[in-house]
Amino acid sequence: MATRTLTRADLSEAVYQEVGLSRNESAELVEFVLKEISDSLVNNENVKISSFGSFLVRRKGGRVGRNPKTGEEVPILPRRVLVFRASQVMKDQINRALGSSPL
Repeated sequence: MATRTLTRADLSEAVYQEVGLSRNESAELVEFVLKEISDSLVNNENVKISSFGSFLVRRKGGRVGRNPKTGEEVPILPRRVLVFRASQVMKDQINRALGSSPL
């Protein structure tokens, strides 16, 4: 099953069509919003978009991993990871659109 990916250009075009800003203004608006989200996440702030979901930055501690091919132990350094949690409203919309019942 082929899936389509929504791009920045698609978002800009949607803003252009729905809001009526010029194409350049629409692109700038999309860039501004995405930059605000990413800057907040870099600064360890959670981002919650009502009826959509939350972006959270979690810290993962260091640990020892294993190369599955060789079995050699490899240190995995501590890091921060980005987590997205869809809101219940979004989950309901997705399940309704697919015509399936929630799991």
